[in-house]
Amino acid sequence: MRSVLIACSLIALAAGTTARAADGAAVFMQNCLMCHQSAGAGLAGQFPRLAGRVGAIAAVPKARPYLVQVLSYGMSGNVTVDGQPIMGMMPAFAQIPDADVAAVLNYLMTLGKAPRKAPAPFSAEEVQAVRAGQALSATDVHAARATLGIAKIAP
Repeated sequence: MRSVLIACSLIALAAGTTARAADGAAVFMQNCLMCHQSAGAGLAGQFPRLAGRVGAIAAVPKARPYLVQVLSYGMSGNVTVDGQPIMGMMPAFAQIPDADVAAVLNYLMTLGKAPRKAPAPFSAEEVQAVRAGQALSATDVHAARATLGIAKIAP
């Protein structure tokens, strides 16, 4: 009987972890809302809008890793979003599990105007593959943004 209770507890724990990991809105509320505001609207001149931008970036295959890199390693430097210059520092969230990074990116892709071609959802495996590469500094991520032309993909 005791082994059945332990097995049931482990199954419940695993199910709870899976459900939590799949809740991108909750991950956003806990980690991103303070700066990027409700529904990813941003704060003009201070924190960039994510709504409508994450989906546009994710729709470009060569730019998808950049989204994972921004969340994992942060970003530092000047950017212009919606015609507003922003000088800021996005903190690194390397401690967030791969599945949660995928979930929050998938949630963000649902906000704002959808791109013409819907991007594939992010998976924990895709996030893990990007993170398995070379770790970047926040300024390296900013340089990657310029190289990829993110400002043209998602102004």
